[in-house]
Amino acid sequence: MDLLSTFRIALRALRVNKLRSALTMLGIIIGVAAVIAMIAVGAGAQSRVEEQIKSLGANVMIVTPGTTTSSGVRLGTGAVQTLTEDDARAIALEVPEIHTAAPLIRGSGQIVAGNANWASPIYGVTNDYFEVRDWTLATGRWFEPAELASSGKVAVIGQTVARQLFGEDTPPEAIVDQVIRVRKVPLTVVGVLDRKGQSAMGQDQDDVVFVPLSTSRTRLFGITYGKLRRVHSVMIKVHVGADMKAAEDKIRELMRQRHRLQAGQEDDFTTRNLTELLQAQEASSRAMTYLLAAIASVSLLVGGIGIMNIMLVSVTERTREIGLRMAVGARGRDILSQFLVEAVTLSCIGGIIGVVLGVATAEMVGQSAGWRTEIDTRAVVLAFGFAALIGVFFGFYPARKAARLEPIEALRYE
Repeated sequence: MDLLSTFRIALRALRVNKLRSALTMLGIIIGVAAVIAMIAVGAGAQSRVEEQIKSLGANVMIVTPGTTTSSGVRLGTGAVQTLTEDDARAIALEVPEIHTAAPLIRGSGQIVAGNANWASPIYGVTNDYFEVRDWTLATGRWFEPAELASSGKVAVIGQTVARQLFGEDTPPEAIVDQVIRVRKVPLTVVGVLDRKGQSAMGQDQDDVVFVPLSTSRTRLFGITYGKLRRVHSVMIKVHVGADMKAAEDKIRELMRQRHRLQAGQEDDFTTRNLTELLQAQEASSRAMTYLLAAIASVSLLVGGIGIMNIMLVSVTERTREIGLRMAVGARGRDILSQFLVEAVTLSCIGGIIGVVLGVATAEMVGQSAGWRTEIDTRAVVLAFGFAALIGVFFGFYPARKAARLEPIEALRYE
């Protein structure tokens, strides 16, 4: 008996009990759909984290003010600005692993252009900051040395600010050389940044205005950062391939020396490895994806057990049919292949329906919950292949039992 004839007989046998066949496939359908949907959600989360790592910049660390004690009173983290521009310069010069160190002053204010206005974060930076963040320009130029040194009235703006102040239809090239008022100070836009998207905390990174560090200190934020050249934080880029932990330890040692901290005295700064934090988040997302897929795979095993159960019932019900087939010349391997093909057919049909349901579920979850989902072709193939293997594995024992029946005993079965 050829395979095509065996497949036709299997389909005919399954059509006889449509409801039972449908219920038998249900476990496979749910299992395949769950595996595909869970992997799609997990893959979307991983891609999101990878984008955040890319938007942050490679090998990035940040130094921020830590806790300090004043007159016996311990102040919270960042209560006093303990970092300076000179700290950033020393880190860049004295720590071999460091590629660039960029001081940063951060504030906020109302941005006005013509009749439009928009509240946005305002950062005072040097051009090194954009190098640390791997941030490129959509159009325009960076700050010139003279502007950085003499508190130039210039600004580089993000895509969100450009859109809010000048409208969706205004091309970036037309925004360059426009004048905006930042905290009532007129500034000329010299550059518009490329899009960065959301940060790991969900913040719109494109909703930002950058001005020269000296401009932020003398024209926008005033005496707060004063003659001591205080800064809010220092963004650091480590050389590719350098040991991040070693760089972090050297920065801590250098900063303690510069801030004249005694042995046993608490650091008045905090160093954080942002890339490692996001990579840990990516690893957690990947582990959660595997866990969810493993849990969903249990449904496939349950579906396989259901197939075995139904096939055993089918063998019992069709014992006389098996005896008749053997009596007219069917061999044991013909009976084996017939029941095995029935089991695999159940699994494959259930797998196909499960694939369609899983893709639809992933899309529905993405749209309704606002989560990013990515359908992985490998996951679809793996889930369907696993479903077919389950049909073979759990269908083999009932098929083997049917093939080993004695023709005379089968014909006598009531």
